[in-house]
Amino acid sequence: MSADFYQLLEVDRTAGADEIKRAYRKRARELHPDANPDDPEAEDLFKQVSHAYEVLSDPETRSRYDRFGDVGISGAGSGGGSDPFGGGGGFGDIFEAFFGGGGGGRRQAGPPRGQDLEVTARVDLMAVMFGTQVTVEVNTAIVCTDCSGSGAGSGTQPVTCTDCGGAGQVRRVRQSMLGQMVTTGACGRCGGMGTVVVTPCSMCSGEGRTSSRESYTVDVPGGINSGQTMRLTGRGAAGPRGGDAGDLYVHVAVAQHPRFAREEDDLICELPLTVSQATLGVHQVLEALDGDLDLVVPAGTQHGHEFVAKGRGVTHLNGRGRGHLRVRVSVVVPSQLNEEQESLYRRLAEISGDDVASADKGIFSRIKSAFS
Repeated sequence: MSADFYQLLEVDRTAGADEIKRAYRKRARELHPDANPDDPEAEDLFKQVSHAYEVLSDPETRSRYDRFGDVGISGAGSGGGSDPFGGGGGFGDIFEAFFGGGGGGRRQAGPPRGQDLEVTARVDLMAVMFGTQVTVEVNTAIVCTDCSGSGAGSGTQPVTCTDCGGAGQVRRVRQSMLGQMVTTGACGRCGGMGTVVVTPCSMCSGEGRTSSRESYTVDVPGGINSGQTMRLTGRGAAGPRGGDAGDLYVHVAVAQHPRFAREEDDLICELPLTVSQATLGVHQVLEALDGDLDLVVPAGTQHGHEFVAKGRGVTHLNGRGRGHLRVRVSVVVPSQLNEEQESLYRRLAEISGDDVASADKGIFSRIKSAFS
């Protein structure tokens, strides 16, 4: 356990700043290595006294030491010990996580990242079967060509901020019911950049970026579906004064097809058949999205029956192969018949023994149905 800092300086815990300074000078003269060339213990004690003075001469670190002991100033000064919290910055960073600005920890000085952008890519069903390329346009910010993103006018460069010394942040001490609290926030002069543009670029007014409408070619993979999103890293808005660009998020919207619907990676279409075709069978050529297919409908095919052409659907997004093409039969009953057609249907019903409506339309119309 390290020695008490007040004992090292031989002062009381109530000692003022001037008393601590005088005590340090006295002890430093006594323990200085030049005055004790053959005494390694004196040299080690001199280092401890120097560290104690560094801590106690600063109101912030002294307050932490008084309340928390060594752990409160871990990492402070040249003689700081290891960080028991494993954070590298000692108790100060944990303290700032609760009372500092913006969620804890210090944000590294420098220009912030640019904004993420969003755009919608509209494609048709045929395009997503095998993948395609589409062009999207976005209003964005690009690096200023005159200053190359620095924001500084021709022949000049940004200079280090004198308020924060290039750190981008300033620390403030305030009193609270718990004692002195230290907060850290972005420097008001440089806005957290760490540098200041003295002579702004005339093209971008010191922003380091300009507005533009940009076009990007996007690879749309086969099998993607409506509502899914692709991220293009670094294709968002350029950050101010040389900051990294954000990302571009491309939302996919697949247009509805007049004949084919999609269920996962399967394509679905309806095949309308007349009663005669469903009863007697028929050979039809189906116009699929990727080529024609022969479809033989056997006699006696029922309404709702489904024919499946394997591997003729949409490409699997996360694997090899494709879904299926599913053709659903829809038997279409004629709503109007001429005399000859009606006569033939009645003859068929008579042969089949089917009970059908009377040919006398007047009698049939007078029957009240219980159903609407």
